[in-house]
Amino acid sequence: MNVSDVICFDILVSAMKAENQSFGTDFLLVGLFQYGWTNSLLFVVIATIFTVALTGNIMLIHLIRLDTRLHTPMYFLLSQLSMIDLMYISTTVPKMAVNFLSQSKTITFMGCEIQAYVFLALGGTEALLLGFMSYDRYVAICYPLHYPILMSKKICCLMVACAWASGSINAFIHTMYVFQLPFCRSRLINHFFCEIPALMSLVCQDTSHYEYTVLLSGLIILLLPFLAILASYARVLIVVFQMSSGKGQAKAVSTCSSHLIVASLFYATTLATYTKPHSLRSPTRDKVVAVFYTIMTPLLNPFIYSLQNKEVAGAMRRLLG
Repeated sequence: MNVSDVICFDILVSAMKAENQSFGTDFLLVGLFQYGWTNSLLFVVIATIFTVALTGNIMLIHLIRLDTRLHTPMYFLLSQLSMIDLMYISTTVPKMAVNFLSQSKTITFMGCEIQAYVFLALGGTEALLLGFMSYDRYVAICYPLHYPILMSKKICCLMVACAWASGSINAFIHTMYVFQLPFCRSRLINHFFCEIPALMSLVCQDTSHYEYTVLLSGLIILLLPFLAILASYARVLIVVFQMSSGKGQAKAVSTCSSHLIVASLFYATTLATYTKPHSLRSPTRDKVVAVFYTIMTPLLNPFIYSLQNKEVAGAMRRLLG
């Protein structure tokens, strides 16, 4: 018996024990890796990343709230992004970290449903919010004289409300549909959290028609905002390189490039997960890709925006005296 057979046998034994203890109502999360000797190291790494991400996002929200110079539409949207990332990483990572050290990797049916809904709602909201943030930069650079009108406080609040409502409604529809489907007796989720694509492999009926619905949602929630971001920044770059001021060019390119890096990382990985047919999926690859949009994006967001933003850096210096 080779190592992989031993690992699979151990997982199946754990699944049978979990099922007997929970009367078949709980799910069992396989986790990121199945090698026991790495669990302690992974726990330390994930816990450290989680702490740094929380600290960075909380500090950015705190800075924007305290410094009146940052009370602008751009930073209002940025504070919303940090708030989403704060909840986003808190939805999956704590349970994932605990499972590294726990013998029981079960999650209740209700807990799994709540986690899937919250994660999907926050992900959809962030996808739309990043699109609105690119619109903010587009108006600020291409139509600076109209900026106070086109990005008024009322319009900013409407954008944020639209993002939250759309993300929440989309998540509610998908979560309610998936969790009323019949699951097979084996409730072994080959993932480190309850994600809709990973759950679909446990459903005991044909889901090919529903996959088209997931694809359509992915195209609307993910691809359309990403295309809007690319189009707006293409226009921004054209305007920027027509500027005579080298200083203005550098500032505009710095602001837009940081946003584009974050957006590309988030959209590329989520599109790779939510627009791929079930027949082409690889659980191992899906888990690695999921690390980027569940952990790395919330970790990098506050640092990319703060390190490349002189106004945020200035606010930090003023706060520290």
